[in-house]
Amino acid sequence: MNVRMILLVLLMALPGVAGAQGFAGLGATADGFAVPKRGNLLNFPDDHGPHPSFRIEWWYVTANLTGTDGRDYGIQWTLFRSALRPFESDGWQSPQLWMGHAAVTSPEAHFFDERFARDGIGQAGVTAHPFEAWIDDWQMVGPDFDHLNLRASGSEFTYDLDLVATGPLVAHGDRGYSVKSAAGQASYYYSQPAYQVSGTLDLPNGPMPVTGWAWLDREWSSQPLSEDQTGWDWFSLTFDSGERLMAFRLRGETDLFTSGTWIAPDGQASPIGNGHVTATPTKWDEATGRQVPIAWDLQLPEKSIDIRIEALNPAAWMGTTFAYWEGPVQVSGSHQGKGYLEMTGYD
Repeated sequence: MNVRMILLVLLMALPGVAGAQGFAGLGATADGFAVPKRGNLLNFPDDHGPHPSFRIEWWYVTANLTGTDGRDYGIQWTLFRSALRPFESDGWQSPQLWMGHAAVTSPEAHFFDERFARDGIGQAGVTAHPFEAWIDDWQMVGPDFDHLNLRASGSEFTYDLDLVATGPLVAHGDRGYSVKSAAGQASYYYSQPAYQVSGTLDLPNGPMPVTGWAWLDREWSSQPLSEDQTGWDWFSLTFDSGERLMAFRLRGETDLFTSGTWIAPDGQASPIGNGHVTATPTKWDEATGRQVPIAWDLQLPEKSIDIRIEALNPAAWMGTTFAYWEGPVQVSGSHQGKGYLEMTGYD
């Protein structure tokens, strides 16, 4: 059995992954792991690093880019950490597993790759300061969280991008305590939504210099979903006005739970409570062999938002171990702009 298969078996052994306890087992009970608590303030730079007492964590970058050919592109870079048990051991006995996803999307093509690693042997990990996150030769590194170099490669793509923050970090929910269900499941969640990006994509047609904007999400928890929540639709949108919006809806068996954050051009954030934002699918596509919504109407009346969101490439399916749709979107209507959409639970 090769290393990839061993890691897949270990991942499937996580509580609830093989059952019906939320998407990818994220609704399984915490069982000895730490849980988020309201009122605990985020602490930087330490919180840029890992939190091994929590069961699940990720460092998640998406970027909307424009090439020197005038075309739109998008990239994703993600490092996931999952813990098999809530206590630490050294070397190969470490309970921490790592999984990496990377992708490049254009209007006509979508390339992605996936990596796996076991903790304790140096193959993957994160350090807070100086910041470094890596799995094999995929890296996100910099002297601090404001200045990062992002690299990844697959069989048909490579990218090397420089990210420079132009605004403050944004804490979601109640100062970083982000509620995910009516039953009270929650995570710690913050973002850097305002990286200016420059660099190069290397695709089958050759290298393409690009510039644009990136959004980095940081989140950790031990039970971020309730047991009946089977997936989510998550939007990160940057408007031409300089305003930004993060919004998500979590789909349960009988209801939806919604939340979000409105971000002013200066980075000041305002939380959006359950039910205040409405996102409705308006077009479904079968380009990936399954029914996936690739156009949406989104309203946030308190900010006079009434927009249409459309996928740049409907076929941006991530055929990874836990499969999902992730791709760049274009925004029209009351506000113009670009962003990213992630959708899970549409298998």
